[in-house]
Amino acid sequence: MRLALLDFKIADETLAKNMSDQFLDLLPTRTILFPYATEILEYLTNKNYVLHLITNGFERTQHSKLKYSGLGKYFKEVITSEGSSSLKPNKEIFDYAFEKTGANPAESIMLGDSIEVDIIGAMNAGIDQVFINHLNIPIDIKPTYVVRSLKELEKIF
Repeated sequence: MRLALLDFKIADETLAKNMSDQFLDLLPTRTILFPYATEILEYLTNKNYVLHLITNGFERTQHSKLKYSGLGKYFKEVITSEGSSSLKPNKEIFDYAFEKTGANPAESIMLGDSIEVDIIGAMNAGIDQVFINHLNIPIDIKPTYVVRSLKELEKIF
């Protein structure tokens, strides 16, 4: 927020901190999900997949987002960049996730909507990937799978 305020020639550290705190408090209360998000999580859970979340976010914010969206019940573990001291696409956040969850890279798959963060991160970690290309953007790399809608995941799993 400090940099955004500076764009408007406002150099007020207290205001920037207050705005940042308010933003982080309000952000998790947004409950708009991608189409079919709840249904696909239910589908995967019913097929006995163990789901974990790896996110470049803060602990408090991510857990609040999961609570407000109603999606928290689907994830056994939530791995954040804050908790792991690393960021996707770095291999270290995935190594931390494998250690914390007991998951095996050969039996894991990463679902993500960012080539640079999710898909390349999974490639760096040696796990298969599903690129959820909601925007139908052209890509230069070849993920294991590409889908345009979460509903298409039922064809893979």
